[in-house]
Amino acid sequence: MIIVHHLEKSRSHRVLWLLEELQLDYEVKHYQRDRKTMLAPKSLARVHPLGKSPVIEHDDIVVAETGAIFEYLLALAAPTDLRPPADSAAGRQFSFWLHYAEGSLMPPMLLRLVFSKLPQQPMPFFVRPVARAISAGAMQSFIDPQLHKHLAFVDAELQRQHWLAGEAFSAADVMLSFPLQACRARDLLSGYASISDWLQRCEARPAWQSVEARVGALDLDFS
Repeated sequence: MIIVHHLEKSRSHRVLWLLEELQLDYEVKHYQRDRKTMLAPKSLARVHPLGKSPVIEHDDIVVAETGAIFEYLLALAAPTDLRPPADSAAGRQFSFWLHYAEGSLMPPMLLRLVFSKLPQQPMPFFVRPVARAISAGAMQSFIDPQLHKHLAFVDAELQRQHWLAGEAFSAADVMLSFPLQACRARDLLSGYASISDWLQRCEARPAWQSVEARVGALDLDFS
């Protein structure tokens, strides 16, 4: 049996989605974030030393990191239509998007989250205006321009094809869902109609709806 250690407000939602798409049996163990720090509970460190989610267990095997989990599950379910042949054009696109999600798109999203929270941290009152200025400057001069560069790139790709790896849905679409759902939650998708349409197609899939029915809707409110 596959056990998914599922943390609220986290990237583990898409691991559950992939499992539903692959029709693999799994069990969910739920974890709540610390209400003050919004960090994962220390109990997750008993599963994997980094104490992060997602992480899965399968028999005596523990797999962490979303990309590694996807690779493991796709191999477990092989053959599957959710992974195009590696030597095909679709397979090369698939590999790119699978790594792009965490390697390129998530870093500016995480920076945006960190800098948006910076002025809210405990500090002397006379330091707060400086913190606000630093945060606003970083967002305006670097983070948001980088983020919108990526969003424009993804949107252009989805203008020319229905799904990320071509005309067939794949696990690459599952992988990229989280950062783009996070962008939507922060009202960053204005002007990116193709991404918005793609997200609607993703969330209309029965497998996604099964995840929501089982563990609830994806909540990305960190306020």
